[in-house]
Amino acid sequence: MARAFLFVLDSFGIGGAPDAADFGDDGADTLGHIAEFCAAGAGDRAGLREGPLALPNMAALGLLHAAKLANGRLPAGMELPERVFGVYGAASEISRGKDTPSGHWEIAGTPVTFDWGYFPTEGDAFPPELVDAICREGNVPGILGNCHASGTDIIARHGEEHMLTGKPICYTSSDSVFQIAAHEHSFGLERLLAFCETVRRLLDDYNIGRVIARPFVGTTRKDFVRTGNRRDYSVLPPEPTLLDRLTGAGRTVHAVGKIADIFAHQGIGRLIKANGNTALFDATLRAMDEAEDGDLVFTNFVDFDMLYGHRRDVPGYAAALEAFDQRLPDLDRTLKPGDIVILTADHGCDPTWRGTDHTRERVPVLVFGPGVRTRSIGVLRSFADIGETVAKHLGLEPGLHGRSFL
Repeated sequence: MARAFLFVLDSFGIGGAPDAADFGDDGADTLGHIAEFCAAGAGDRAGLREGPLALPNMAALGLLHAAKLANGRLPAGMELPERVFGVYGAASEISRGKDTPSGHWEIAGTPVTFDWGYFPTEGDAFPPELVDAICREGNVPGILGNCHASGTDIIARHGEEHMLTGKPICYTSSDSVFQIAAHEHSFGLERLLAFCETVRRLLDDYNIGRVIARPFVGTTRKDFVRTGNRRDYSVLPPEPTLLDRLTGAGRTVHAVGKIADIFAHQGIGRLIKANGNTALFDATLRAMDEAEDGDLVFTNFVDFDMLYGHRRDVPGYAAALEAFDQRLPDLDRTLKPGDIVILTADHGCDPTWRGTDHTRERVPVLVFGPGVRTRSIGVLRSFADIGETVAKHLGLEPGLHGRSFL
């Protein structure tokens, strides 16, 4: 048998989604616009980075060719490699949302064919009966926020009042999500997690995909900062995923980062937590060393989305991509004969786009490993083809959705 390593660069879209207009995202292109800004000098930041976007290792794996497949053009200012190594292509999403669970579940072979519930953008986001139930069953004197908001902004706005009153900060976004920010010390981390579990139960009838705990520390709005103790409470996928199929076959799924939370801890054999892309990469390398034949190491690199995409930070996103690219040779050195690595994404989050939300885009699919021959796979009709490719590589029977490109 062999091993498989599946790595999601959270929000690293490459444009060109055929249904982008349905989501208000026609023209969104995370990679393309970052490259364009960098080529024009708008991606420079003193002490961080400067110049055109430089991703030589991912380019050599076919990233720029994948971008052209996705949207018909090469990213501005980026140098084409002399040679491409590995399998490359792009993938379209067929799930009905552009959120994290939909993207990951579809990557794992289970598209989301139902509509999520969402909260209104005007007025109070949460209905009074829901707020009453949350306060009563969560034993809190009220909530703050109750709106669509950026997490860092709303903590700055309400953090001091939260610490004085004990009212948790509750907010949402264009995703199917209910987010709860609370101070790790004055409110308590364990209390926040228990409160999120209560809210998760109360939201089941509303068909909301995730409740997210957003703990923070600090003393005033000037120094509030979110910690690495985020926790996502997701609903269960609608049917067994690749992770369930592997676990049922006696294999181990090594879930690095927030993967376990995204799949509601179902189908997970080993949970590995880390905070930040650097720590996630280090944890991934350790998991790769420990993975046995037939295992899957599945990592989400969250910083691209959480720190840079949502905050519309082009230089930060570019620097994070370049740092990730520089570490790819470390992955290559851990591989054994028969292994494959797949780099992909779950949606876009174009930092040049309006608003602060995800963007509907195609994603790259870059595959490499010993014995993987170079070729284009074109544009895959569904992210589920990625999961089915992993399934075939690891010797599982075909699933209900998707088709292996091996």
